[in-house]
Amino acid sequence: MKLTRASSYALHALVHMAREGDGRPVPSHDAARAHGIPEKFLLKLLKPLVDARVLLSLRGPNGGYRLAKPARHITLLDVVEAVDGPVRGDAPPVGTGKDGAATFDKRLQAVCDQAAALVRERLGVVTLAQLAKGK
Repeated sequence: MKLTRASSYALHALVHMAREGDGRPVPSHDAARAHGIPEKFLLKLLKPLVDARVLLSLRGPNGGYRLAKPARHITLLDVVEAVDGPVRGDAPPVGTGKDGAATFDKRLQAVCDQAAALVRERLGVVTLAQLAKGK
């Protein structure tokens, strides 16, 4: 499995908020600067995390972002799917019906679906709290 740069940036920013925020809002520029993330790109990543209720966005002079729930209740799967969409197996069909190609495509898709299910399962048990503590 390969994380997208977007998911990786989002995870770095969220772990930063878990470590530094202590329930207080963290300005996006703080998280961006701390991890070398372009702030404009980070802002684009934070919006779907707010929409997915992983983050809260707080406006004003003391505003910023904070986790919407404790880090121990936010999984890697929550973050990856908020940023990149559902984790799923994808084996584009190539078969034209000759020599069992369509049957092969179905078997290949089934294997990819099983692999995606395993990835979802694993990402679903690892939390931000575990990442933040280095476990």
